[in-house]
Amino acid sequence: MMQPVTVKRGTGPVILGMPHVGTSVPPDIEARLNDEGRLLRDTDWHIEKLYDGLLPGATVVQANFHRYVIDANRDPSGKSLYPGAATTELVPTTDFDGNPIWQVGSEPDAQDITWRIAAFHAPYHRALADEIARVKDLHGVAILFDCHSIRSQIPRLFEGTLPDFNIGTDNGTTCDARLEQAVLDVCKASGRSTVLNGRFRGGWTTRHYGRPNEKIHAIQMELAQSSHLNHEVPPYELSAEKLVTLRPVLGDMLARLFAIAPTLTA
Repeated sequence: MMQPVTVKRGTGPVILGMPHVGTSVPPDIEARLNDEGRLLRDTDWHIEKLYDGLLPGATVVQANFHRYVIDANRDPSGKSLYPGAATTELVPTTDFDGNPIWQVGSEPDAQDITWRIAAFHAPYHRALADEIARVKDLHGVAILFDCHSIRSQIPRLFEGTLPDFNIGTDNGTTCDARLEQAVLDVCKASGRSTVLNGRFRGGWTTRHYGRPNEKIHAIQMELAQSSHLNHEVPPYELSAEKLVTLRPVLGDMLARLFAIAPTLTA
């Protein structure tokens, strides 16, 4: 059986969370997906490569399982992140466009979901919580930067075209205002389209761990995939040309968080 999570431990105060980069699906689960589901269309493509090496000393916590197995960025209780708005579930039944992803009669039931929580969701969050505690012990503060990407146009989920940078702090509640402002400033200075707490204001990970009063700060960055892919359709190739301009912006962003961290311990 696959290892549900990979951890790369660093010595600094910043942790990069990557809950949606995994493409592994256990054979028994893959056999139940339909042709659409097997495309794994809703992966956060190449995020691990995009951030690789940008901040020396950063810890990386990466889920290896695909979000169709279970979504590590959803509340394990099944509570919706955006009540009243279209979204996908803890164990998705459709892709982002609303197309069914399971063969008829093979949809996950309650028992199946309970097993997936124990086998995949819980180990990822145990690892993430352990690293947050370790980093906080080292530095007196921990900053979780949750790394995501999504297609720039998904009419079911949002109107029009998504900005390149979508910053989520659950309306300023999950991190110190200085961190939020630093990320926003870097995004705006890049000249790229940017929104703070727009359609994506932070998933369950950001909201669950972001406790500034306990010196644990969390920010979600949702990138439009048009910012770093050649095309937002299979085979979802990473664009070397786009990385030349995008990676320095992300690196500056993380460096600002690193620099602010010591001021957050008072």
